[in-house]
Amino acid sequence: MKKLSLVLLSVLFLSVGVMAKGVDDGKAVYKVDPMKSKVTWTGKKVTGEHTGTVSVNNGEVHVSGESLELANIKMDMNSIACTDLSGDMNQKLVGHLKSDDFFSVENHPHAVFEATGFKAGAADGEYIVTGKLTIKGITHELSFPATVEVNDGTVTANGTAEIDRTKYDVKYGSGKFFSGLGDKMIYDDFEIEFNLVATAEAI
Repeated sequence: MKKLSLVLLSVLFLSVGVMAKGVDDGKAVYKVDPMKSKVTWTGKKVTGEHTGTVSVNNGEVHVSGESLELANIKMDMNSIACTDLSGDMNQKLVGHLKSDDFFSVENHPHAVFEATGFKAGAADGEYIVTGKLTIKGITHELSFPATVEVNDGTVTANGTAEIDRTKYDVKYGSGKFFSGLGDKMIYDDFEIEFNLVATAEAI
């Protein structure tokens, strides 16, 4: 599979602390809106690619003054959907993605990204986000570029993360671990494109 991203609104705003409904100590929390947020995945193989979505459960970003304190996002792996197939082929692929060959959804229903670093990019609103991504109970560091915009107490974050699925024990169809796959080989890297929306709340 090639794009996974989960996930992510951790990206943020070294200048948005006062945007949330003010509190005396300057602290604010931005809550991710699952209905307005979207995560799209793309996985590629020798003979083509598939795309789909994963729903956002929840997430939040904590800001103190002008400094980011904490950011995280949780994704619902049971919600995995394919958007480029229909009928039986769609059900077969989704079922396979949920199985132990891929994401073992029954035992690992959530993927989580926790941001630990935010470095300003070359342009306004651009950041390099660094954090830890957990899939199937396995955690690795992940960095990716993202853009962030803050308007009237609402934060929007957009970016793409590229992930090596084999680091998370998703080895099915990988040329690293299986020989003679031919045109059945699936590329190890997958992508996740995210469009996240969070709103400010006082704490």
